[in-house]
Amino acid sequence: MYKLIIVDDESSICEGIAACYPWAEMGFEIAGTFPNGKSALDYIERYLVDVVLSDIRMPKMDGLELSHALSKDYPDVTVVLLSGYAEFEYAREALRFGVKEYILKPIKYDTIIQVFTKIRESLDASRGIRKIDEQSPGYYDLIVDQVTQYVDEHFQNANLEDASILVSLSPNYLSKIFKRKKGKNFSEYVLDVKMEKAAGLLRDITLKTYEVAAAVGYDNPKNFSRAFKQYCGKTPREFREQELPI
Repeated sequence: MYKLIIVDDESSICEGIAACYPWAEMGFEIAGTFPNGKSALDYIERYLVDVVLSDIRMPKMDGLELSHALSKDYPDVTVVLLSGYAEFEYAREALRFGVKEYILKPIKYDTIIQVFTKIRESLDASRGIRKIDEQSPGYYDLIVDQVTQYVDEHFQNANLEDASILVSLSPNYLSKIFKRKKGKNFSEYVLDVKMEKAAGLLRDITLKTYEVAAAVGYDNPKNFSRAFKQYCGKTPREFREQELPI
C-alpha cells in the first residue's frame, strides 16, 4: 500500500478524513496525521511517504510552504491540497510547486474517491507495476538490490544521482529507502565497497599504492591513504606490513 499522511491544524478534520474513507480499498495506508506543515515535513525527512493530503491554511508552515519544500527536496511525493473557495487562487498557485490535485471544501465523498483512485493509478503506472502492490515486501528490496549491483560494478565513480536515475526515484527518496534497508547511507556503502576492494588489492605486492588508489577511484594517492587510514585505522603501508609479513 502507498503511505499517506494527512495535514490539518484541526484534529477533528484529520481524524474524520482518516476514518471516513475506504483508504485500504483504494491502496493507501494512513501513516500519520499532523497539525501543520512543519511537523509533516519533519516526518517525511525520516520516513517514507508517497502522498500528502494537506490543508492550505495552518500555523508554522502552511500547505503552500509545505508543497514548495516537497517540490524541491522530495519531488516523488504526491501532494493534494484542500482548499476553501476563498483560497482557490492559492491552490492554483500551488500547482507551480508540483501539487497534483486540489480538493475544494466542503469535501465530497465521491471527490476523494475519484482523486485518490486516479492518484493510485498514476503511482502504479509511474513505477511500472500495474495491478501489483508496490508496497509488497520485496519491492524495496529489489530497488536496493539494483543500487548495490550498480555500486559493485561502478564503485570508482558511483554516486547517488546516477543511482536514483537508474531506479527512477529522486535522490532524497532513494537515500531514505537505502538507509532503511541497509542500515547505512549510500555514501557509507560506497566507501565500504571501495575500502574492501582496496584491501584486496593491497594484498597484491606487485601493485603500487598509487595504482591501488587509482583502481578504487582516487586520483590523489594522499587522499586515498587518508581515507584508508580513517576507515581501517592504519595506512596502506601499515596494512601491508601487517597482512603480508616478510
